[in-house]
Amino acid sequence: MSPAERLTRTDRSHPPRRTPLSSPESESRRRLLRNLALAASVGTLASTQLRAAGEELPLIAVDDPAAKAVKYVEDAKKAKEAQGNTCTNCSLYGGKDGAVKGACQIFKGKAVKAAGWCNAWAAQE
Repeated sequence: MSPAERLTRTDRSHPPRRTPLSSPESESRRRLLRNLALAASVGTLASTQLRAAGEELPLIAVDDPAAKAVKYVEDAKKAKEAQGNTCTNCSLYGGKDGAVKGACQIFKGKAVKAAGWCNAWAAQE
């Protein structure tokens, strides 16, 4: 067998080499997993804070282009399509129970009236 053949030949009788847990690759992998877990928890916390901060967000104007795009109204009773639904029973609404207004996932950085409605309304699960 020539030296070139020996270099290209793979010996399948030996199991694949495992890296020890103290290797840099394992530490890097653990660091990645730890950072992913941290990012997930921070994202959840930020979402909770956004919902809580909905009281302080400015109310979106009905004539705002984003509001017009989804036919947002401040009083769901004025929209035939609402069929008794309001922002308070929408899964995208983040206001507290009994609040007059709250954050909405559709309008980032803006609040909507709890009694409002838009055609992006989605049932709560």
